[in-house]
Amino acid sequence: MNNIKSVWIGTEEKEPILREKTELNDNSDVIVTFENGDKYVATFFTYENIESLRQKNQKTGECLNGKYFCATDLILIDKLNRKEVLNVINHMIKEDEFYTYFDKVNG
Repeated sequence: MNNIKSVWIGTEEKEPILREKTELNDNSDVIVTFENGDKYVATFFTYENIESLRQKNQKTGECLNGKYFCATDLILIDKLNRKEVLNVINHMIKEDEFYTYFDKVNG
């Protein structure tokens, strides 16, 4: 496998104070770019965020009033911050699980 060139985490586009407030209840696309130019994407959700979305959906009627939730390339995580995301990515690479949970970005 190629070495990682960069990792883009969508939530890092927020102001730092907002990131700290929401690291336990948030979700974000994560794009991993390898040195050969290949890019892979997955969406990280915190456990708390799934529950918040379920409660919201119960009120709005979405997803059969919160009876289900689905997302492509979903990865659950305790805290959504760079340290934790990189830890998960590196672990998945080490355990040969990365390509199972991340989808290749075409183009």
